[in-house]
Amino acid sequence: MSPTSVSQVYSSGNSRGANQSRKTAALAVESGKIPPLLGASLAELTEWVQQQGQPAYRGKQLYQWIYEKGARSISDISVFSKQWRETVAKIPIGRSTIHYRSVAPDATVKYLLKLADGQIIETVGIPTDKRLTVCVSAQVGCAMGCDFCATGKGGFKRNLEKHEIVDQVLTVQQDFGRRVSHIVFMGMGEPLLNFDNVVAAVKCLNQDVGIGQRNITISTVGIRNRISQLAEHQLQVTLAVSLHASNQRLREELIPSARPYPLGELIAECREYVRSTGRRLSFEYVLLAGVNDLPEHAAELATHLRGFQCHVNLIPYNPIQEAEYKRPTPNRINSFVSVLKEKKIAVSVRYSRGLEADAACGQLRASEV
Repeated sequence: MSPTSVSQVYSSGNSRGANQSRKTAALAVESGKIPPLLGASLAELTEWVQQQGQPAYRGKQLYQWIYEKGARSISDISVFSKQWRETVAKIPIGRSTIHYRSVAPDATVKYLLKLADGQIIETVGIPTDKRLTVCVSAQVGCAMGCDFCATGKGGFKRNLEKHEIVDQVLTVQQDFGRRVSHIVFMGMGEPLLNFDNVVAAVKCLNQDVGIGQRNITISTVGIRNRISQLAEHQLQVTLAVSLHASNQRLREELIPSARPYPLGELIAECREYVRSTGRRLSFEYVLLAGVNDLPEHAAELATHLRGFQCHVNLIPYNPIQEAEYKRPTPNRINSFVSVLKEKKIAVSVRYSRGLEADAACGQLRASEV
């Protein structure tokens, strides 16, 4: 919902009208009828301020304060008159609060963010000398139930709204005091089960926050027809599909939600995505010692991936308290890599950042360390 609909609950004019407006606003906020301003475009914000009886240039000021200055409430926007700020003070911008923050030895920062309804989500800031990557959540919890992932152990609560996704990036950007360069949808939840809000957030992050789509990665465990639906939007993002197994039987053991969506059908949809978009696709594969990390698993995986533009990211398992899986030895990892390379499959090993802070891949559970 765009903020233009907010104007329906306000009136402008004399002080009596302003007082009534504030009362109406308070009731509307409490009932959830007022959409946050974060996530709106410049055109939408300009239209909204004009509907509030303000000049059009106020729309650009509001836009800059939200996306560039990180304003958390309209009361913070000092370029607006005090009277008008008081009139619309109840309109939410849509920012979360930092409930908990921890820093790993490698400078990765894990954030627990409290949303307006009290739900907690996890976001991770991953800095290097040349880039700042944010690992964002798409849902509160996750319904996919992957056996080796902490997020799935806590169950599913709800989808995140567009502004709640964008807010995560702004929060990390403000806390680090530097521009975010890359975004990965690899936090809590399955992004393609929150399809509309994720696509809308990607467009906002690109157009309003200024992050190139080619620097955004959307990760999915594979939802039937959703990859094809994503291809229709012709986004320039990187799609990363989490396989974690080389055959359907093993995949069902590790990912219960994979039962109704056979591996062969998933790979076929991935091939069509590459043909339709011209974008190389990545496959994520968590290596679990003695489970899916044998040379024969690598050879079987290669048979599925021959003949189209893709890349395999191998992720040595990051331990969680709720599961007894182990990380493979370096020799086992190297053997897996060698088999894929022999089969002409592009492959790399990704060692996750933030391991000591429970902020690494598969460890996100919205818990404090």
